[in-house]
Order: sequence, then structure tokens, then C-alpha cells
Amino acid sequence: MSTATRRFPLTDWTVVVPVVALLALAFSWGRDLPGFAVGLVALCLGGAVLAAVHHAEVVAHRVGEPFGSLVLAVAVTIIEVALIVTLMADGGDKTASLARDTVFAAVMITCNGIVGLSLLVGALRNRVAVFNAEGSGAALATVATLAVLSLVLPTFTTSKPGPEFSTAQLAFAAVASLALYGLFIAVQTVRHRDYFLPVDTASAASGASGASAAPGVSAAPGPKKADGGDGDGGHAAPPTSRAALVSLGLLLAALIAVVGDAKAVSPTIEAAVAGAGLPNAVVGVIIALLVLAPETLAAVRAARRDRVQTSLNLGYGSAIASIGLTIPAIALASVWLSGPLLLGLGPVHMVLLALTVVVSALTIAPGRATLLQGGVHLVVLAAYLFLAVSP
Repeated sequence: MSTATRRFPLTDWTVVVPVVALLALAFSWGRDLPGFAVGLVALCLGGAVLAAVHHAEVVAHRVGEPFGSLVLAVAVTIIEVALIVTLMADGGDKTASLARDTVFAAVMITCNGIVGLSLLVGALRNRVAVFNAEGSGAALATVATLAVLSLVLPTFTTSKPGPEFSTAQLAFAAVASLALYGLFIAVQTVRHRDYFLPVDTASAASGASGASAAPGVSAAPGPKKADGGDGDGGHAAPPTSRAALVSLGLLLAALIAVVGDAKAVSPTIEAAVAGAGLPNAVVGVIIALLVLAPETLAAVRAARRDRVQTSLNLGYGSAIASIGLTIPAIALASVWLSGPLLLGLGPVHMVLLALTVVVSALTIAPGRATLLQGGVHLVVLAAYLFLAVSP
């Protein structure tokens, strides 16, 4: 029986693992953990990631695209924001740049890592990965605008010294981020939902290779698969409403466990980073890698099922949610958080952001991509990770 339609017995690993991970979170919260306990918590974290991906697919099969990818992206981001605020409240001045480092890491991981892996998997499967250029282009434009307004401008404003916003500037960035995020959600889910639906691979490929296809022009979206393009790869019937609600609850439990367990092991991560003599920004990178693991796995699995558009929805949607929800939350939290709030990027990161935007625009414009585009995105991500360790 399909994993999307079956019931969830209490002994099913997708039920047991989130519960165990939450118990590990409860026992580890606020405690200094010995080495073996850190290993157990990390093991629970990995299991919670896999469970979250499973339940996200069940929910996505029930609600359809682009709502399915939206549920996972927003859920992860809300909990990620809570983690960032919690760490900043406990860390004092040493966490002044944590929000910037984590958000920028999320942008680089989603726009280069998730997108690059998805294109690579899609191209390996079908020689050419196809998607809707209209929807992906709109998402990329939103990511670029949010990133520049929130992460680049603070470096150049003069109201406060350093890469900081003044109170009024931070309030404007928060309102603008929320407005853009809300507008994008309205376009994605209501007004132009068809721009974000998976493209029929066979129709797009035949259209691209036909004699009448103009070079560089993306093929029109073909008919959707029988399961709406958002099933689990076959023609299985969608799960019942009850099964979807159970999966939604277990998805939230798994995501809370992922982020909470990541916080539980963060002191060990910080100590390891400091002991290795690495920059403090590496902590933000590791946190982003951990909390984005569910989206990454879900995107790769979608690409293996010829749903590259779903993968791009996850990647760009997570980047938009990460900025669009984190900046307003941090702006609100700054009322009681002490110490500076460093948001502006340095020159190296601004160059990497500009390269990401340019490469992404060239990738998205044709509506289809090959192994080369996927490889280019992954090399940009590798450069970011290398320079984070060796600035």
C-alpha cells in the first residue's frame, strides 16, 4: 500500500521517531550533554529529518502543489526563527551576527544547494530538467529583492555605524519583507498558481526537441500527471483527510524535534568550531544545514519523480520564507534583545550573493536545465562553504 494512503500504526517508525526525538529534546533541553548523549541526540535529529520528509510528502499529496511545498517551507522557517531568537536571547553580544549568518546560509543552501541538487538529479534522470520559468523567475526575483533589502543595504546605510540598521530602517525592512512574502504567497497559491505546478516532462521534452521549438524558449507546461503532479510518484489515491491531519501533526512534531535537537547540540558545535579555530559564522552555516535537511531531502526525492518544479518551489520558497519571516521576527525581538544586531554582509558574501543571483537568472530563464547548470550551482555553494571555513 502507498505510504501516502496507509494508516499510521503506533509502531510505525514515522510515528515512533518524532516522539523519541521530542523525548530526547525534553531530556536534553538546557543541559550540558556528555559526548555519548550528544551522539544520541544527533541520531534522533537525523531520524526526525527523515520522518519530516515522509509526512511532508503525505501532506503534499493531499493538498496538492504548490501548497505542499509551502507547508514544509513555512513550518521549517517558523521553527528556525524561534531557534534563532532563542539562541540570540541566550548568547548576548557574541550572537549579534547569528541572524545574518543563518539567513544568508539558508539563502545560499537553498538557491545553490537545493536547486543545484534538484537540477542535477532531474537532468540525470531525463537529460534535461524542465520547470516553469514564470513561477521560478518570480520566486528568484523575490529572493533577490529580500536579500538586498535586508542583508546588503545595512552595510551601506549611514544612520548607525557598522553593518546595522537604525530602528526606523529595521522597521521598514520588516514591513517590506512581510509585504513581499504575503504578495508572493498570494501569487503562488491563488492568482497564478499554474506557474508553480509541475511540468509534464515528456511533453516539455518533445516540445523542446521538435522542429518548431525555438532555441532558448521554454516549452509550455504540459498536462499534469494523473495524480496532479504531487503524489508520491505514481497514481496512488490521495490520503484521507484524517491521515493528512495526522501527518501534519507528526510533521510539526518532527520539525520541532529537528530544530530543538539542533539547539541541544549547538553548544557542542560552538565548542568544536572554537576549538578548531574557525570563524563564528560557521555555527550559523551548520545550523542552517541541519534545519534545511528536510527540505533538501524532499526536493531531491521530488526531482527523482520528475517534479523539478516542486523542488524549485521548496528551494526558493524556503529562501523567501527564511528572509521574509526572520527579519520581521528579529525586528520585533530587538525590542527586548540587548546588544547590536548585525545584518549587513561583508564584501565576499555580497560577491557570492551577486553571483548566485546572476547564475540563477541564467538557469531559470530557459525553463529547462542540464547537468551543467546543476553543477554550477553546487560549485557556488562549495565556494561559499569553503570561504566560510577559510575566509
